[in-house]
Amino acid sequence: MRVTPRRLAIGMSLWIPNLFSGIRIRHFSDDWTHATVELHVNVLTRNYVKTAFGGSMSAMTDPYFFMLVMHQLGRDYVVWDTRGEIEFLKPGRGVLTAEFAVNPERVAEIRVSARGGAKVREWFETVITDRDGDVVAKVRREVYIREKKRVTATRG
Repeated sequence: MRVTPRRLAIGMSLWIPNLFSGIRIRHFSDDWTHATVELHVNVLTRNYVKTAFGGSMSAMTDPYFFMLVMHQLGRDYVVWDTRGEIEFLKPGRGVLTAEFAVNPERVAEIRVSARGGAKVREWFETVITDRDGDVVAKVRREVYIREKKRVTATRG
């Protein structure tokens, strides 16, 4: 069975770590260039002062850039999420949202850079906003990309 954007969004939302962390994947675009993720701040996802737990905000941003890159590149590449940074700007309450976007032009550049098995590390940025559209946190995620050895060997 082929993984479609809709199936992945539903599956990721029902995946136990996301389900119990209040994380819901609202949308993956059909061309794998965009994703929308929400964090519902509740008794399980808030901290001592009743605002969003930083670990929950990190979890809501963890795999989405790498997934968008991976699906656009295809099966001939190794793609991992390797590092993340969060700058907390405002207490998060209610429903928080993060939008992830990776345009095809950037993926084409990555494909060229990774050709022949070269290791590529790319940083991607997004923000987490609250219901009013205020920025709660700025997030950076590093994604590692490399063409698979079997592909590189066939070109050699």
